[in-house]
Amino acid sequence: MAAALTFPRLLVLARAARGFGVRASPSGEVITHTGQVYDDNDYRRVRFVGRQKEVNENFAIDLIAEQPVSEVDHRVVACDGGGGALGHPKVYINLDKETKTGTCGYCGLQFKQQHH
Repeated sequence: MAAALTFPRLLVLARAARGFGVRASPSGEVITHTGQVYDDNDYRRVRFVGRQKEVNENFAIDLIAEQPVSEVDHRVVACDGGGGALGHPKVYINLDKETKTGTCGYCGLQFKQQHH
């Protein structure tokens, strides 16, 4: 019974969550980047009684989308997140594929080979 009530709600959320950024549900509750929103009588809402649900408006996917594509001279580029100990394991990205742009699987940064 609960699954039957939840599934239509998920279909509505999937359509609403296609655009990135902070959205609000029809009840006015802020929806997180994962689509988390609770019904009015859901017991999990007790965490937010007397206070506002806090949602970070800077979703990682939006911040990465703002980063320009880095043009490099080499065919293979290494990405380690650029943060030293705060980065990620070093990966090597091959740029001579048909896609012409390589994307790091960890941080999402994009690289493009600059042709002379």
